[in-house]
Amino acid sequence: MAGPATLTITEANYQSEVVNSSVPVLIDFWAEWCQPCRMIGPAIDQLATEYQGKAKVGKIDVDTNRQLALQFNVQSIPLVVVVKGGQVVARTMGVKSKAEFAKLLDAALA
Repeated sequence: MAGPATLTITEANYQSEVVNSSVPVLIDFWAEWCQPCRMIGPAIDQLATEYQGKAKVGKIDVDTNRQLALQFNVQSIPLVVVVKGGQVVARTMGVKSKAEFAKLLDAALA
């Protein structure tokens, strides 16, 4: 489901990929059965390619990573968060445009 540049973030690699990341990380919380999640999927994959080297973009499947879903207090999906220096700096729910997600990343990079 994820594009080649899009990370699959799991409980196993969360610490190394997100918490210890030297660049901001945009995370898309999604699930296979979530139709709106599928709608934003292509935009997330495009951002992963466009921001390569500047930021990381990844997806967390809430069904297989329940601890992370709890940690981020995920109540509905799609939920997109931006983590910088181990802290959540942006959080948005629902279907948004690629440009809106890009704005969140740009703000974290500024």
